[in-house]
Formats: sequence, C-alpha cells, structure tokens
Amino acid sequence: MAVASTSDRSLETRTLRKVAIRALPFLMALYFVNYLDRTNLGIAKADISQHLQLTASMFGLASGIFFIGYVLVEVPSNLALERFGARRWLARIAVSWGIVAVAIGFAPNAPTLLALRFLLGVAEAGLFPGVIFYLTRWFPAAYRARIVAMFMMASPIAAAVGTPLAAWMIQAGEGTFGLAGWQFMMIGVGLPAIILGVICWFYLTDRPAGAHWLQPDERQWLIDVLADEERDVAGSFDFPLRRALTSPRIWLLAVVYFGVAYGLYALAFFLPSIISDFKKTFDVHLSIVQVGLISAVPYTLAAIAMYLWSRHADRQNEHVWHVAIPMGLGGLAIPVALYLHSPLLVMIPVCVAAMGVFSAIPSFWALPAQFLTGAAAAGGIGLINSIGNLGGFAAPYATGALNQFTGSDKAGMWAVGIFMVISAVVVVVLRATPDRDTSRH
Repeated sequence: MAVASTSDRSLETRTLRKVAIRALPFLMALYFVNYLDRTNLGIAKADISQHLQLTASMFGLASGIFFIGYVLVEVPSNLALERFGARRWLARIAVSWGIVAVAIGFAPNAPTLLALRFLLGVAEAGLFPGVIFYLTRWFPAAYRARIVAMFMMASPIAAAVGTPLAAWMIQAGEGTFGLAGWQFMMIGVGLPAIILGVICWFYLTDRPAGAHWLQPDERQWLIDVLADEERDVAGSFDFPLRRALTSPRIWLLAVVYFGVAYGLYALAFFLPSIISDFKKTFDVHLSIVQVGLISAVPYTLAAIAMYLWSRHADRQNEHVWHVAIPMGLGGLAIPVALYLHSPLLVMIPVCVAAMGVFSAIPSFWALPAQFLTGAAAAGGIGLINSIGNLGGFAAPYATGALNQFTGSDKAGMWAVGIFMVISAVVVVVLRATPDRDTSRH
C-alpha cells in the first residue's frame, strides 16, 4: 500500500508525527553522546598525546582501533537486536559503551588506551545500524531518508555543540579532582551514555503493535502500511540472510560507505588539529575553545544541508545521485583547502566537504531498505556499516601516518578526497549494473 494512496491523510500525518516525537529526540540524544564519545579523542589530541606520549601514528591508531572492535561485532550485534528487541539491546549497548568511555579517562598509558578504544568499538557496535533498522520498523519508505537525516543531525550537532563543549571541559576541568583536563572531559561525556541506556530500557517500544501510546486506528494504519511494504519487497526480491551477506550489491554498498566513513572520520579526528595549525601556517593564535568553536562551523552548515538534501531526495524519490553528487563535490573540495592562503579561504572548502559527506549519508541508508527486509535487513545493514566503517579505522591511521611520513597534512587530505570521489563513482556504477544477484531462483 503506497503511503500517498491512503484515504485518510490526516491519520497518516497524525500517526507519523506522534512516532517522530516519541522516538527521534531520544534516539538523537543517544547518537549525540555516541558520536561525541567516539570522536572526542580529536579535540583532546594535543593534551592526551603529551600525557601518554603518543606519536602522530600512535594517535591515529588509537583513533582508528575503535573500528576494528566495531567491525568484528557489528553484524552479530544487529542480529541480536532483531532477536531480543531494540529496547533491550540498545540499552545494553549504551550502558556498556558508557562504562568503557568513562574508563578511558583513567587510562595510564598508551597500551591501556589502545585496549580501551578497541573495547569501546566492541561495546558500541550495532548502535547506528540498529537504529537505522529500527526506523524501518516505524516509518514507511517514502519518509525514511528525511527521518534518517533528522536522526543523523545529532552527529553534526554533536560536532558543532559537543566539540566546543568538550574543549571547554578540558580547559575548565584541569586539576578538578586531581584529573587532567582531558581525563575530566572523557569521564564527563561518558556518564550520560549510562544514564540514557537505563532510560532506553523503559522508554522505547520495539514494534508498532506494542505502541499503546498510539490510538488504535493510528496503530493499525501503521501496522498495515509497513506490512504491505514488506510484502512488496519480499515479492520483488528473494534475499534470505545468507544471500544478503554474500550479495555483490551489499558488498559494493559497503565500498561506497567506506568512502563516506573515510571522509567523515578524517574530518572528525583531524579538523581540530588542522585549525590548530593555523598558528604555524598563518600565524593565527587560537585557544582550545576557539578551535572548538571554529570546528563547529562546518558541522552547523552540514546539519542544515543534510536535512534539506534528504527532503529533496524523498520528494524526488531518488537516492543514488543524492549520494553521488555531494560525495563528489566534497571529495573535490578537500584538496583545494590545502592550497589556499588564509584561514577564511581554507574553511570554505572544508565546509563544502563536511556538507557533502553528511548530506550523502541519509540517502545512502535509503538504498539497502529497497531490497532487504527482516533478518536479511538487520544482517545486511550491519554488514554494510561494519565493512564501510573500516574507513573509520583507515582514515585516522592513514592520515596520521602520511602526515608523520611526509611532514605535511597534504598527502593525508588528498587521500580523503580520492576515497570520497571513488565512493561517488561506485554508487553510480552500482545503479547502472544489472541486478543479477537480486533475481529469484
């Protein structure tokens, strides 16, 4: 049943508004803390590197090793969410990652930091694809890109608001309870995850059938629409779980997401240090709080662009080019920033790159749901996210290693731009490739 054909548009609007108000603010808060906990190492780079005696490549390894644990547990975690329900499993994820995030604030040396960052990835695995899968259980296909965009606005908001907040906590927390500033910040942003995890257990509803906060007619409308869509997908594609995990289309989508994640986390971990280097490059002196505030500008613009671009994608019912265009433009913008000669001019292509990578993500996650349902959707989305997020490991480690090897940040940023452009090309090629693996046998 197409959403547009329902006889009662007011019922549709009323139902989806209630679901959005109920679910999205809480899920955004969860992802806000999640994004901050996995990227706060970037704003603390100078302090933590000095305190624990980290080289540039060691810092890159500490940033990226998170994703090794993340990748190893991602698919099983998402399948567990399908089996045990989102309420229980997302609560487990949040509490466990919060405990590890707080423990990082007490890391006495580099090996302990590396071990805890790995465990943080294990603990967090499944949150993002779990929420993406969860949203497919509550919103019809015609709304998913914009709903994912609204949920994902938490990440640029976390970067825009959380980065200067984390910088302030480092500065203000120095010496508090005998802690270094970076330790105070790590503990301070880890504790909210534990609190949200406990709330999650009592707050979320696994499926529309259990949504007693909806009126009976609203609940039944949502159940019927989603059931009809699932039958349509199941009738068009034969994707049991095993085939979903071995499908060339799924693996090509993972390649696309590798480029997305490469750009996303290169910006997250190295944008603050790029801005800090304005002192050396342009003789501009900035405090750590000023660095955080300037870092917030690209992410603020990215949040606005992401929402507007996703609405356009849903209205046009087209998602491939809504991934390719921003990724291509963002990838081309990254190297341009390396050859400009003022802080203001450098920030313009950086903003374009941030807007590009964030704008591509909601439309990207609308693609797997077009041919996956049930356990195949849970496993396939988990696989795409886990393999794609190897870019989250590769980006900080390769960028740090290239910076250390060449003595310049140019090579690392060129790599970021190249991977983003490759991602744009692959998603277009994927659209043009016949769906041999999707035919029924």
